[in-house]
Formats: sequence, C-alpha cells, structure tokens
Amino acid sequence: MRPSAVTDFFFPSPTVSAFALGPLIRLYALCILAGIVVGVWLTARRLRARGGTTAQTLDIVVWAVPLGIVGGRLYHVITDNQLYFGPGRDPWGALRIWEGGLGIWGAVALGLVGAAIGARRAGVPFAAFADAAAPGLLLAQGLGRWGNWFNNELYGEPTDLPWKLQIHAMNQATGQALTAPDGTPEILGYFQPTFLYESLWCFAAASLLMFLDRRYKLGAGSVFALYIVFYTAGRFVFELMRSDPANTILGLRVNTWVSGLLFLAGIALFQRLRSRRRSAVQPLSPELIQESDAPSKGTPA
Repeated sequence: MRPSAVTDFFFPSPTVSAFALGPLIRLYALCILAGIVVGVWLTARRLRARGGTTAQTLDIVVWAVPLGIVGGRLYHVITDNQLYFGPGRDPWGALRIWEGGLGIWGAVALGLVGAAIGARRAGVPFAAFADAAAPGLLLAQGLGRWGNWFNNELYGEPTDLPWKLQIHAMNQATGQALTAPDGTPEILGYFQPTFLYESLWCFAAASLLMFLDRRYKLGAGSVFALYIVFYTAGRFVFELMRSDPANTILGLRVNTWVSGLLFLAGIALFQRLRSRRRSAVQPLSPELIQESDAPSKGTPA
C-alpha cells in the first residue's frame, strides 16, 4: 500500500557521520570547526568596529577556544557521566571528544575565562570583547548543531509533521548507519528536528542581537547579557521537546534547569548594566578614548 501524502515528506539525516582520510574524520568535528571559523571572523569584524584589530581578536581566541572546548567536554562528561563510567562503560571514551559531546554551558564558562586572560594580555576591555563576540558565538552554536544532524542525534518526540526528521541507527565507532536485513539503512523513526529548531533560533538571535546593538548602541557588556537571554530562552523550549535520554532533576532535564536559571540571570545582568551610565561602545583606539573622555558641550544625559 502506498504511504499517505503526509508520510511522503520528511527531513532526511545522513547515513554517514565520518570518512576515512588516513584517520577517521568526524563530520561533527568539522561542523564545530566551521562554527569556530565563522564566529572568529564575525568577532574580529565587530571588534575592529570598536577600535580593535584582527590581531587582538586572534590573540584572545587562542586562549578562549581551547579552554572553551575543554570546558564543554567537562560539562558533558559531568552531566552525562553514566555514558562513560560504571559497569560495561569505557572511561577512556570521555577523552574521545571527536565522537561528539560538548556542553555549551561549560564551553562558555571556561571560554570566558580564556577570553578574560587573552583580553588582559591583548590590552582589550573584556566587556568590549564579550559584546563583539556574542553574535559570532550564536553563529558558531548554530553551525555546530549540524554536527548533531550528521550523528543522527538531538531529536524530539515522534511526529508526523511534514518536516519530521528521519533518524537512522548509527554505529558511532565507524560513522556508518547500521543496515536492516534487506541491506538498507536501519531507520529508527521520525522525530521533531530539535537540532534544526535550535540552529535556526541561533541564526535568528544573532541577527536580532546585531540589529539591536546597531540600533540602540548597547555596549558595556549588555550585548553579551542579551546573548544569554536570547539563547537560553530558545534552549529552554528545545530541551522540553527533546526525547533523547538525559539526567533529570525533579522530572526536568538538567539543561532545562540550567537554561531557565541562566535566562533569569541574563535578564538581571542586562538590567543592571543598562541602569549604569549609558555607553554606546567601549572604544579601544586612543583617538576614540580621547573623544569619549572629552567634556560634553550639551546638557548631561
């Protein structure tokens, strides 16, 4: 019997998540790398607009990115420790980062530590760099989510929506889909594409963040505060939609709690920063610093 028109449409997932080029190259890792490259490019562009240089961006990034990756992996291993520790588990798998598994909260936390170190060494105000990096960080997260697509992971409940996501049973060790008795890739089912929702949300939030920064001259850390608000608002919803196994607290996924708490913290931080003396940007070049320090000829704001 021919399937109905509704079941004819779906969003396919790859049957290959890695390829051999000497060593096994994970497409997940390439998506993360692409996100880093795009994020750094946009950050350098925005920092130049604030009076900085591309060289300063790179000086900071060499501290922020490695620490961010370490932090992301640590967060993942801690919050999903049952995947690596216990009877029948391989503890060494906790080190195989190329197989997937990065927690954004750990990545941002340690990445900020690295950025603070790098900014101090480069002579860049930390808040100015954080504001410059916020939209690029969202783009990096949005691109990185496509690594989950290659891995056939990060999906929601089963659905019959036309844009449902087809998920295969994958052998993560080989990067190939398992096959059914007839030799075709084994299909687990059709689910809500939460990875896609989050990716699109990140791209939209990055655009909105840049628009608001350009329109209202936020600056002084406020752009990064809004990054926290925008991202966690979407992540809270997407975590509620996900159906993959995860540790929970009082029936809610750990990341749902973290998203909700950080959303409130982001709002509080934004309000606190905006209540201070209004500042369009934190200029870096001597000319702009002198200009911003010059007494105003008009009525004080």
